[in-house]
Order: sequence, then C-alpha cells, then structure tokens
Amino acid sequence: MRRAKIFISLLLVAGLASGCATPFDIGGADRVITPREVAQNAAFTKNRSVAWGGTVVNSQNLPNNTQLEVVAYPLDSNNRPKADAGPLGRFLIVQPGYIETADYAPGREVTVVGDVNETRTGKVGEAPYIYPVVSATKLQLWPKDAGQKSSEPQFHFGFGIGVIR
Repeated sequence: MRRAKIFISLLLVAGLASGCATPFDIGGADRVITPREVAQNAAFTKNRSVAWGGTVVNSQNLPNNTQLEVVAYPLDSNNRPKADAGPLGRFLIVQPGYIETADYAPGREVTVVGDVNETRTGKVGEAPYIYPVVSATKLQLWPKDAGQKSSEPQFHFGFGIGVIR
C-alpha cells in the first residue's frame, strides 16, 4: 500500500513538473490575416487588431518608442511563432517607451497583439519593402529554449554499467 501511494505521488509530481505551456492570451485579435496580406491591401485592414508572431531581425530604440522588425511565422496553439513553418512576410512592432533591445535581439521570438494603423516603406537589403506597423498593446518575448522541439522521436534507450571502487 505504501509503495502504491509513493508511486501515485511520484506520478503527480512528474505531471506537474512537466507542466503545460500556458497560451499567450490574444483576446479577440485576428490571427488569420498575414502581414503579407496587409502589405498588399492596407486599407482593408486599417484599425484591425491582429495577433502576429515571428523572429526579431532588428530592434532599435527611438525617442518615444522601441521598434522591432520581425519576420512573421504562423502561431501555434499557444500563440507562439512556429519558426519551422514558412515565413508570412515582415512587419514592424512599435512599443511605446523603452524596452531593452538586448533582450529583443535578432533571433528572439515574439508574439504581439495590437492594431494595424499604417504601413511604412523600407528596404530588405536593396529591395523595397512595405511593412505593416503594429501598435503593440501586448508583447510576449518567448524564452530562448521553451517550445523548441525536435522533429525526431524522443525515445531513448540505454544500458549502464556501474563501477564501485
């Protein structure tokens, strides 16, 4: 009986320790429309609340806000970008005030909720580009290692040999 209680306790602890990822709450924001679609038809999406995510490629602090340039990817069930999917275009995030650009460095994943009120022209390399601009109301910086899953099976087998001296 005691062993059964210990086994059940260990199962509960293991279940709690493995945990479930908590989805980033996007409310009623549209996560279907893509930055590429907005760039092609900005008037249709003006003042629309969107939830987009992706990988930061550039960040800079400006006098009144911080601007992030992001390559967009579809969102998973937790609203985290799926970087292994095909990119959906680029967009700019404008976050009021100062945020630490060292934290929002190139390669970091973010999800943003906010309104698309404008587009800006810029360049990607030498090519002209139209960036939809999201005025952030919620911004999630994802941990570097969380959610990184291998496409390989996660079964491991091994044999051990112990040596006592």
